[in-house]
Amino acid sequence: MPDDPLVNTVWRIYETVPPILQSLGKVKNPWPNVDAHSGALLVHYGMVEYEYYTVLFAVSRALGVLSSLCWDRALNMPLERPKSVTTAAVKRWLNKEVQNLGD
Repeated sequence: MPDDPLVNTVWRIYETVPPILQSLGKVKNPWPNVDAHSGALLVHYGMVEYEYYTVLFAVSRALGVLSSLCWDRALNMPLERPKSVTTAAVKRWLNKEVQNLGD
Protein backbone atom coordinates (compact mmCIF):
# COMPACT_ATOMS: atom_id res chain seq x y z
CA MET A 1 0.00 0.00 0.00
CA PRO A 2 2.82 2.43 -0.74
CA ASP A 3 0.46 4.62 -2.79
CA ASP A 4 -2.31 4.95 -0.19
CA PRO A 5 -2.40 8.62 0.90
CA LEU A 6 -3.90 7.94 4.35
CA VAL A 7 -1.39 5.19 5.17
CA ASN A 8 1.45 7.44 4.00
CA THR A 9 0.14 10.27 6.19
CA VAL A 10 0.08 7.98 9.23
CA TRP A 11 3.67 6.87 8.54
CA ARG A 12 4.86 10.45 8.06
CA ILE A 13 3.28 11.46 11.36
CA TYR A 14 4.78 8.38 13.03
CA GLU A 15 8.25 9.33 11.79
CA THR A 16 7.95 13.06 12.48
CA VAL A 17 6.00 13.63 15.69
CA PRO A 18 7.67 11.32 18.27
CA PRO A 19 11.15 12.90 17.91
CA ILE A 20 9.59 16.34 18.35
CA LEU A 21 7.72 15.21 21.47
CA GLN A 22 10.88 13.56 22.84
CA SER A 23 12.83 16.77 22.38
CA LEU A 24 10.35 18.59 24.63
CA GLY A 25 11.30 16.29 27.51
CA LYS A 26 7.76 16.18 28.92
CA VAL A 27 6.48 13.05 27.21
CA LYS A 28 7.50 9.65 28.60
CA ASN A 29 6.40 7.55 25.60
CA PRO A 30 5.72 9.57 22.44
CA TRP A 31 5.06 6.57 20.18
CA PRO A 32 1.43 6.05 19.10
CA ASN A 33 -0.23 2.76 19.87
CA VAL A 34 -1.30 0.27 17.23
CA ASP A 35 -4.69 1.94 16.80
CA ALA A 36 -3.02 4.78 14.93
CA HIS A 37 -2.04 2.38 12.18
CA SER A 38 -4.98 -0.01 12.26
CA GLY A 39 -7.54 2.68 11.45
CA ALA A 40 -5.67 3.62 8.29
CA LEU A 41 -5.38 -0.04 7.33
CA LEU A 42 -9.12 -0.60 7.83
CA VAL A 43 -9.86 2.32 5.50
CA HIS A 44 -7.33 1.02 2.98
CA TYR A 45 -9.08 -2.37 2.89
CA GLY A 46 -12.50 -0.80 2.50
CA MET A 47 -13.98 -0.71 5.99
CA VAL A 48 -15.37 2.78 6.15
CA GLU A 49 -18.05 2.11 8.78
CA TYR A 50 -16.16 4.19 11.33
CA GLU A 51 -18.65 3.59 14.15
CA TYR A 52 -17.45 -0.05 14.26
CA TYR A 53 -13.77 0.77 14.75
CA THR A 54 -14.08 1.07 18.53
CA VAL A 55 -15.93 -2.25 18.64
CA LEU A 56 -13.19 -3.95 16.61
CA PHE A 57 -10.46 -2.52 18.84
CA ALA A 58 -12.34 -3.50 22.01
CA VAL A 59 -13.01 -7.05 20.85
CA SER A 60 -9.38 -7.60 19.88
CA ARG A 61 -8.17 -6.25 23.23
CA ALA A 62 -10.72 -8.37 25.11
CA LEU A 63 -9.53 -11.50 23.31
CA GLY A 64 -5.95 -10.72 24.31
CA VAL A 65 -6.91 -10.25 27.96
CA LEU A 66 -9.01 -13.43 27.90
CA SER A 67 -6.15 -15.50 26.49
CA SER A 68 -3.86 -14.13 29.20
CA LEU A 69 -6.38 -15.07 31.89
CA CYS A 70 -6.69 -18.58 30.45
CA TRP A 71 -2.90 -19.04 30.55
CA ASP A 72 -2.74 -17.70 34.11
CA ARG A 73 -5.36 -20.15 35.27
CA ALA A 74 -4.01 -23.09 33.26
CA LEU A 75 -0.50 -22.58 34.64
CA ASN A 76 -1.74 -21.77 38.17
CA MET A 77 -0.13 -18.34 38.02
CA PRO A 78 -1.42 -15.11 39.54
CA LEU A 79 -3.26 -12.70 37.29
CA GLU A 80 -0.52 -10.54 35.83
CA ARG A 81 0.68 -8.73 32.79
CA PRO A 82 1.70 -11.57 30.49
CA LYS A 83 5.29 -12.23 29.54
CA SER A 84 6.12 -12.95 25.97
CA VAL A 85 6.91 -16.65 26.03
CA THR A 86 6.91 -19.30 23.38
CA THR A 87 5.11 -22.63 23.45
CA ALA A 88 8.53 -24.30 23.69
CA ALA A 89 9.28 -22.27 26.84
CA VAL A 90 5.99 -23.34 28.41
CA LYS A 91 6.79 -27.00 27.61
CA ARG A 92 10.25 -26.67 29.22
CA TRP A 93 8.63 -25.14 32.31
CA LEU A 94 5.96 -27.85 32.51
CA ASN A 95 8.64 -30.54 32.15
CA LYS A 96 10.53 -28.85 35.01
CA GLU A 97 13.54 -28.22 32.77
CA VAL A 98 13.56 -24.59 33.98
CA GLN A 99 12.36 -23.11 37.25
CA ASN A 100 10.79 -19.91 35.92
CA LEU A 101 8.59 -19.63 32.86
CA GLY A 102 10.67 -16.79 31.41
CA ASP A 103 14.01 -18.65 31.71
